[in-house]
Amino acid sequence: MKNLKPRLKVREQDALERNHNFLEVALGYNLEEARQEALRCIDCKNPRCVQACPVRVKIPAFIKLLLENALDEAFETIYEDNILPSICGRVCPQESQCEGACILGIKAEPVNVGALERFVGDYGMEKDLADKPVPASNGIKIAVVGSGPAGLANAASLRRKGYDVTIFEALHDYGGVLKYGIPDFRLPKDIVTNEIDNLKKMGVTFVKNAVIGKSITIEQLKEEGFESIFIGSGAGLPSSLGIPGENLSGVYFANEFLTRVNLMKARAVPDSLTPIKLGDNVAVVGGGNVAMDAARTAKRLGAKNVFILYRRDRKSLPARLDEIHHAEEEGIDLRLLQNPVELIGEDRIVKQVKIEKMKLGEPDSSGRQRPLPTGEYTTYDIDNIIISIGQKPNPIIKDNTAGLDTQPWGGIITDEYQMTSVDGVFAGGDVVTGAATVILAMGAGKDAAHHMDEYIKNNHNRS
Repeated sequence: MKNLKPRLKVREQDALERNHNFLEVALGYNLEEARQEALRCIDCKNPRCVQACPVRVKIPAFIKLLLENALDEAFETIYEDNILPSICGRVCPQESQCEGACILGIKAEPVNVGALERFVGDYGMEKDLADKPVPASNGIKIAVVGSGPAGLANAASLRRKGYDVTIFEALHDYGGVLKYGIPDFRLPKDIVTNEIDNLKKMGVTFVKNAVIGKSITIEQLKEEGFESIFIGSGAGLPSSLGIPGENLSGVYFANEFLTRVNLMKARAVPDSLTPIKLGDNVAVVGGGNVAMDAARTAKRLGAKNVFILYRRDRKSLPARLDEIHHAEEEGIDLRLLQNPVELIGEDRIVKQVKIEKMKLGEPDSSGRQRPLPTGEYTTYDIDNIIISIGQKPNPIIKDNTAGLDTQPWGGIITDEYQMTSVDGVFAGGDVVTGAATVILAMGAGKDAAHHMDEYIKNNHNRS
């Protein structure tokens, strides 16, 4: 096999400097570096990378255009399928999707698709290449609930088809998890704002501070003339440990913690209206990307000793390998096979976490070895603890929408066409599957747009 040259490493901020600031860690490729990495692509006849991409970006095609220095066309090739290339190039788990399917990975390292997508996306953003004509409105109103990746992809796809699209966002700023959940050092917020602005230029209307189910119901949206509705409100309700002491002061849930830092600027002490003051010793419970984000954020907020408690072993960590690597470089300590069983306080303030040491048993439904108790315990002194063990959909929409069927854990049930049990109401992303990735949510939003278009056309044909 040709092109077995080593993968070109992306330049990064020095670990000892970056763990004190919120500037982006990965600095990306320049044009020369991007071309050097692009040369590694063997332009497969049957590109498995495309099939592994949830939105089916034509990866070999954009890489070939990059090599031909046709950067405008490379951007347009990506943007046809992925409206958030600068974002996805930074935060997608390419190693388990496009890059994981790359044939070069059999004998060498896969092509760094993420870094190439980021380079082309940033080029397109700088040149404002996303500002393209779209069809005039056909007068048919569509409502999209949530301005996260699922909602944005759905809105863009439907606007391109000529629909009059309005996005309703519960918070005071747009972008959903892209704004409140992912720290600046992984995804600078000006990039998200730019992508939002592109949709506004397309003619998508945005409404903030609109809690669907409270400010206005699904039924009221229908009464206001919205012919179809997409629910892409994500999964923002945290899961608790269910152990004694969780209500002590100094205990945070990761989504609350990250929202206050990312969206409400809690790090801008003393200017923040919701400042966060951490002590020296901070524990984070969980092993996913959100846990890594929380731990790395705590370090940047001044905590001296930050450690992650995870009940399985290292190979079972669900976080991206890059995030684990970056966390350890920044001084985050991984304490594996350890499960919190009690939080111990003094004067209602958390002071210690008691953990039980675990061992691994047979694989469970996730394919990972099940963690089993050993009966051995130890305690750690802490000033704060951040809980990051998963999230589920907020029940506001479910509780205020008659006839909307949901899973026992809160996820909205949809049919094969992504329609819910309420006629004309579709759903996709984390609100259906539980917390997943940005690109999977985008794929769900994009697919739902196709089904909504078919639904409306069928209804109009019958009338």
